[in-house]
Amino acid sequence: MRRLLAALLLGFATAAAAQLSIEITGAGSQRIPIAIAPFAGEGALGQGISAIVRADLERSGLFRPLEVPALNPPLTEASAVNYAEWRARLADALVLGSVAARPDGRFEVRFKLFDAVKGADLSGVAYTMSREQARTTAHRIADFIYEKLTGEKGVFSTRIAFVVKRGNRYELQIADADGAGEETALASFEPIISPAWSPDGRRLAYVSFENKKPVVYVHSLADGKRQVAANFKGSNSAPAWAPDGTRLAVTLSRDGGSQIFLVNADGSGVRRLSQSAGIDTEPVFSPDGQTLYFTSDRGGSPQIYRMPAAGGEAQRVTFDGSYNVRPRISPDGKLLAYITRNAGKFQVATMDLASRQIQILTDSDKDESPSFAPNGRMILLATVNGGRGVLFAVSSDGRIKQRLPYAGGDVREPAWGPFVK
Repeated sequence: MRRLLAALLLGFATAAAAQLSIEITGAGSQRIPIAIAPFAGEGALGQGISAIVRADLERSGLFRPLEVPALNPPLTEASAVNYAEWRARLADALVLGSVAARPDGRFEVRFKLFDAVKGADLSGVAYTMSREQARTTAHRIADFIYEKLTGEKGVFSTRIAFVVKRGNRYELQIADADGAGEETALASFEPIISPAWSPDGRRLAYVSFENKKPVVYVHSLADGKRQVAANFKGSNSAPAWAPDGTRLAVTLSRDGGSQIFLVNADGSGVRRLSQSAGIDTEPVFSPDGQTLYFTSDRGGSPQIYRMPAAGGEAQRVTFDGSYNVRPRISPDGKLLAYITRNAGKFQVATMDLASRQIQILTDSDKDESPSFAPNGRMILLATVNGGRGVLFAVSSDGRIKQRLPYAGGDVREPAWGPFVK
């Protein structure tokens, strides 16, 4: 079954889950039909762990969760499984689980994953958690199932960052990958832009205008403390972490024009990297840390270039169209995502860096800030819908499109966080 299910990663499916605002195109037979029975005892938590797991897997576009009614008596991970019955329900995989209260006030969640085709127990896990950790635990279960059936890591337990504008107030928000469970890391009456996750997921670099000019800060998520990384004369903007987590590439105008510099995370060791008469900005490191991709108008229009991370001669990367900006590199280093102006619309595009093949992924017209999921499967972005900014995600091949159900204000500047150990 592993070989068959891993092969399904080559394609996605048709159908949509309206409540999740998912649009999926492709061959409908290629999603994995999976039955996730309601976990016995999960009602004690006030939210269904099984429902969150089901939504996570469906949102990936690789799974087709089947409707499973509440069973009486409920099945648990310890129940004898009638594989023929589940095959008759057209399930290739089955998840059974239970939630039990512990004497210390916490809960124990147990589950098992079954191969309904081969009639085999594929493994299971038990987690101990507090009531408040129900969503986190559900995401971990979804990650376990995703990896077991596809062979690659799931991203349901990762976090995203984005900026929300409510009236004249700006908030830097941290949320689960599905947009839920948001927390405010910073609030200000001046703009906040360009959040960037450190490689270890413990810090965010961003630009704040609270001092009436753009200043780059590094913010610790554990204790809320922060320090200035760049506050030089003129503009300080567009921070991007080096893969080693000790340095940032930033755009500074301290020498007169906007150019790319390298600076330590504590603000020391500033060094200029780019040398042009144009505007060089929006740097991003390749995953191996050897190359910097950036936006420049040195050729007359905004285009994407690359140069050695230590500085040196720049090479132009994009040639189609007169406006290509905001480069982002996939975790495997093979795809370049960026914003392109296409027939007057600003849309997310990708370029295969080996073949130079370009694909427009979205059909909206005001996209911004593409950001790859840490497994490279999805790209998070902001766009305008109904007159305000909203979060969308699109698969890196364009076959899955979904709106994240966040309704808290005008949302911009999303960034997908890394895997965290």
